[in-house]
Parts: sequence; structure tokens; C-alpha cells
Amino acid sequence: MFTGIVETLGVVSELNTQPEDGGTTLTIANASEILEDCTLGDSISVNGACLTVTSFDKNTFKVGVAPETLRRTNLGSLKQNSNVNLERAVSASTRMGGHFVQGHVDSVASILKVEPDGEALTFRLKPRDKSVLRYVVEKGFITLDGASLTVTRVDDEGGWWEVMLISYTQEKIVTAGKKPGEDVNVEVDQIGKYVEKAVEGYFSKGSSGEPAILQKMVERIFDERLKSGK
Repeated sequence: MFTGIVETLGVVSELNTQPEDGGTTLTIANASEILEDCTLGDSISVNGACLTVTSFDKNTFKVGVAPETLRRTNLGSLKQNSNVNLERAVSASTRMGGHFVQGHVDSVASILKVEPDGEALTFRLKPRDKSVLRYVVEKGFITLDGASLTVTRVDDEGGWWEVMLISYTQEKIVTAGKKPGEDVNVEVDQIGKYVEKAVEGYFSKGSSGEPAILQKMVERIFDERLKSGK
């Protein structure tokens, strides 16, 4: 699990495609800041995707990227010298400055436009998978390329949302340097998914075919009103 607070920017120093399975091994440099307490098998968020460290030294580490991950994220578009957002998995002493992030990318979104707003930048994004829009709410959390950001505007009919990057954030994450047409990894706030499933559980019928809890409550209230004549 992660917080969405990017710790440092790494640089892809090497990419090796694995012909046998279609995956890729990434070597990421300039990562000394997050490798002081690293051990083999640790999880590191690379542009929002939770990946496993397979080897490391004082400045670089390697991770394997499976074909499924390449299909569902923008990691397949990385090139040598590409910058990436990096964050270690949380520990017991981690300050929760962002929100709960799993490192499981839900979709890729394309940048529609970037507009200056004083020293800030407003990004408008449209997801490849439009179904994620139901979890995107104004002033809610969203993770873009592993960075925890606040949604400033949502247009469900237009199929897009906006976020604003203040000048400080622009210096700390790769997304700030991206242009219209480029892609970002998206992870929606998991709380929305749990709420949706819980509500669906109330409305759906159980395995025995009995009415859902909410339906039973409505029927009981209706019956009581009929009996009382109100």
C-alpha cells in the first residue's frame, strides 16, 4: 500500500524485453533516496504501478513488468531516460499525507488539455475506460501516475475530469511535464468501490432469493403506514 506522495523522480536507465513472455525488465537509476532500507521483494510504486524489486544497489533497482501490466498502464511507453514517479510501500512510521493507494492501475487517461491558472496548471483528462468515471467526484482523491491529487471538476457527460497542480507539485512529479495527447496511469479512490459494492449488496437478492435488506425495510414501513391509515 502507498500514500500517493511521490518521494523522488527516478530515471529509466535500461529496458529489456523478455521474448519468452512479452514482459519487460526495467532498470531505474537516481533512486538512492528510496534504496537505503530496500530489501529484495520490496514493493515500489513506479508511475503508480506496484512493482517488486528483483535486484538493487545503492543507486539503481530492477523490476519486472508483466504483459498484463504493460497492457493496462503507460509503462509500455517508457523509453531510456524517461522520468518516473517513485514511492516506497508504507511502513508503520509512514505519515499519511495523501490517501490510501494500492498501486493497482484502473485505467489509462489521455490528457485533453493543460491550462495555466496563475502559477498552477489545470489538467483535463479523459479515461480509456469510461466506467471509472462513476468513482471520480469533485474534491475527491484520485491517483495519477502514482501521485495523490484532488479532483477539481468532473463532467460525466463529456467523460472527463480536471485536477490542478500547484507550482510545488509541478517540480515533484512527472505528470507536470506531460502534454495533451500523452497518457497517465489512473487509480481511483478505493473507498468508492467498497461503498458501491455494499450498496449493491443491500439492493440485490441473496442466494435464498430473499429480498434485500433495504427492500424489506421499505416494505415494512409501507405495511405499517397502511395499517395505521397514514
